[in-house]
Amino acid sequence: MTPEEFNKIGEKHRNKRDEFTHNIRVCTAAACATLKSEEVKKAFEKEVKEQDKKKTCRVSGTGCLGLCASGPLVTVNDGQALYAKVSVGDVKDIVNNIDKKPVKRLEIPADTPFFARQTKIALENCGTTDPESLEDYLALRGYESLYKVLTEKTQVEVIEEMVKSGLRGRGGGGFPVGLKWSTVYKALGDKKYVICNADEGDPGAFMDRSMLESDPHSILEGMAIAGYAVGADQGYVYIRGEYPLAIKRLRAAIRQAERNHFLGKNIFDTPFSFNVELRLGAGAFVCGEETALIASIEGKRGTPRPRPPYPAQYGLWGCPTLINNVETLSNIAPIFRKGAEYYASIGTEKSKGTKVFALAGSIKNTGLIEVPMGITLREIVFDIGGGILGDKKFKAVQTGGPSGGCIPEQFLDMPVDYESLAGVGSIMGSGGMIVMDETSCMIDVAKYFMDFCKSESCGKCVPCRVGTAQMHRLLVLISEGKASMRDFELLEELCDVVKSTSLCGLGMTAPNPVLSTIRYFKDEYIAHIVDKVCPAGVCVMESKEEVVL
Repeated sequence: MTPEEFNKIGEKHRNKRDEFTHNIRVCTAAACATLKSEEVKKAFEKEVKEQDKKKTCRVSGTGCLGLCASGPLVTVNDGQALYAKVSVGDVKDIVNNIDKKPVKRLEIPADTPFFARQTKIALENCGTTDPESLEDYLALRGYESLYKVLTEKTQVEVIEEMVKSGLRGRGGGGFPVGLKWSTVYKALGDKKYVICNADEGDPGAFMDRSMLESDPHSILEGMAIAGYAVGADQGYVYIRGEYPLAIKRLRAAIRQAERNHFLGKNIFDTPFSFNVELRLGAGAFVCGEETALIASIEGKRGTPRPRPPYPAQYGLWGCPTLINNVETLSNIAPIFRKGAEYYASIGTEKSKGTKVFALAGSIKNTGLIEVPMGITLREIVFDIGGGILGDKKFKAVQTGGPSGGCIPEQFLDMPVDYESLAGVGSIMGSGGMIVMDETSCMIDVAKYFMDFCKSESCGKCVPCRVGTAQMHRLLVLISEGKASMRDFELLEELCDVVKSTSLCGLGMTAPNPVLSTIRYFKDEYIAHIVDKVCPAGVCVMESKEEVVL
């Protein structure tokens, strides 16, 4: 295929989209789908037909538009008008006014901070393309990066471009992607694999799921580029079975890509071949860890093994294996299309590019956002997030899921990047961000996350299996007013032991929520233990008299 032939494919589909005067797109990602957005979409199709506007109006589903708190969401003409909380009864008004002024009662202003303060790279197609249409993806220059890589660059040049971009893994650890690809490329072995880690299990996190539901072809394109770079011809997407919509759309995208020779043998008539298969997980949080994930794909029990050797040298079936998560892979095609220098110009010196966060908790604008690295927590919570629900007082924000920490108000003006978060006892993680107000008890928060880690521990190593259970027991005693200061000291000692001696990342980071709450909210622990009072009024405490008796 010549460059001219490839360009004609995208041009053909762009022209088809441009045939319509108006494009009406209804969000059909999981959050809006639960609010009956499919019924809204069908109502638009019916109304357009009844008003004889089928030649001028195109109705399609689209991926996540981000503002999940206001769904179902509808966009007209790529953001010319954005409507929130659209019901079937609103459809007639929107279609009637499509050539006039927007329907004010439903409209979200284009300059609202939630959208205006974002920089979209990984989410660039979410809300502008039909996730079930390969043609829509091609119209937005889809698979262009893969074509350029396969026809213009060597493997080494591809890896060098990734190094220049400064992209770090978005799965939690923040390991430089270019260095990881280089390690797998240099590893000895006739067979190599690429795995997309879509086992997103953090409470409050829905970034990877939303991207797979909204733009599955971008992940497949990223996997194929990664496969070419490291010398792999087989890829696997490991996704938890609780994501039926993401699985459905990913399967459809794989079939479409195979039928059109964007996956399979001799892609673009080059020597490179690459196939992708799905593997469904059963919902074990520990399978987000690389070696446990590999064991699960191999049909074994999903438990971690000691490292080294690392998967880059000894991974799936003993072969060198590259593992990146969904968000990491969704950045690959934009980097090669826009250039490594463009990507590296965004963010901070050590944390380049953008980060996708799932905003949840006590915040007005819950949803999916993508912001430049280095933005402050205050900007995320109060500008993009719209502030605290009920105008209550901000107390803390928890980042990094069960492996992260709780960040208090004093750090609201801190830049959000890998180094800054680590400095205050938290981590970037995959991107969950849970906002808490003054009614949250930090002991109760720590107890919740420890209960999660205790339940999700695979039990292979004693520090994690026993340590998390004992830490949870002590937190329960504290929350009930039954603990002593010796119990508090024991909790601190256990945090250190579990963190230092656990086999994998689950156990090593499980104490983080406890350590961060002790560090910044120690007065609440003292109040529970000494005064037998929960300052937030959440915990049911024993009275002092009852304890004495």
